[in-house]
Amino acid sequence: MKKVVVLGAGYAGLKTVVELQKKLHGKVEVTLVDQNDYHYEATDLHEVASGNLPTSKITFPIADVLDPSMTTFIVDRVEKVDEENKKVELANHEPLSYDYCVFALGFVSETFGIKGAVENSLPMTNIVESEAIRDHIEAQMKNYQSSKNPEDLKIVVCGAGFTGIELAGALADARPRYAKWAGVTPDQIKIHVIDASNRILPMFNDNLANYCLKLLDKLDIELTQSALIQEIQPNTVLYKGADDAEGTPLHEVKAGTIIWTTGVSGSPVVAESGLQARRGRVMDSEHLTVPEDDDMYMIGDVAAVMPPDGDRPYPTTAQIALKMARYVAKDIEARVNGTKRPGAYTFSSLGTVASVGNTRAFGESKGITMKGYPASVVKKMIMNKSLFVQGGLKELIAKGRFDLYH
Repeated sequence: MKKVVVLGAGYAGLKTVVELQKKLHGKVEVTLVDQNDYHYEATDLHEVASGNLPTSKITFPIADVLDPSMTTFIVDRVEKVDEENKKVELANHEPLSYDYCVFALGFVSETFGIKGAVENSLPMTNIVESEAIRDHIEAQMKNYQSSKNPEDLKIVVCGAGFTGIELAGALADARPRYAKWAGVTPDQIKIHVIDASNRILPMFNDNLANYCLKLLDKLDIELTQSALIQEIQPNTVLYKGADDAEGTPLHEVKAGTIIWTTGVSGSPVVAESGLQARRGRVMDSEHLTVPEDDDMYMIGDVAAVMPPDGDRPYPTTAQIALKMARYVAKDIEARVNGTKRPGAYTFSSLGTVASVGNTRAFGESKGITMKGYPASVVKKMIMNKSLFVQGGLKELIAKGRFDLYH
């Protein structure tokens, strides 16, 4: 039987395994490798970081959705992929040989070489990092009772992209809890978002972007745009304005909690494997494979796929990751069965919805614009659908977002 090795159990990797189990039972041996024994909904990491949801609400055991009669699960760290010899090198296991490799190892935080960003800010790219943010905020708030240092009450989010905006909204929802820990009123908890762009959320039209700005203002979230971060020092963000004259002193923002959400890049294993990539993303062939290696699929956050009429790759989202996984499973099915392979991969977005807290959201789907509470319901339904297609009815019932009225 053909051996399929899937690297990563995020949206793309785990969905690939689930689909292969349906399509090729008894025809392939699947090995799934991930450094965790659980899958997490990466789109909900901000809920854990803010403390609004427990980790258990956005995770489930990977083993729950695996068929042990055809899928072997290895908990380990991938070191590199040896394309020439078709082997995957792991940190604590013998190398794995494969006929087809599905590379779906996800993303890591991107600091763009900004001094002090790694040492003095908190990234939010996985469960462990999100829990660290949650614990840090709690410690800062409780510390205020003795320190009386206003910096303990201030949270700075570096980056006003999709992740940064959703995180800021979740932090705003958590203000009453933070205030109780600190012994202050909620309005004393300050949230400040800093971004290099002069226009937030370019994936949305002006109407929705302006709606987001009004929401941030209503929630007393301070937004500084056209701010080019130069350095992160302990409890300090240093930036210059885009229009600052040469020699103008850097602007300074003090905060006890500094969270880094300015961007991500694909897994460093891409570079370790010698693959040609930009920011950890490989420009895929029409079958979502490495251009020079038709037996290695690159999907999810390590893949760059160009739209037919565009000059930039599609953004890496859970939606496109799941659709990539379905395509790859179909392609492998055709190759194993000796039938005609599907045509070139194409992506059609169903729309995008961003939350700014539990009951506030905005977005569009198939030309329909949504704002406010109705959009927040749609957002939760999207999250529930993702949970269902990954974990099935069991996980949906246990972990689904049905808190639609508060």
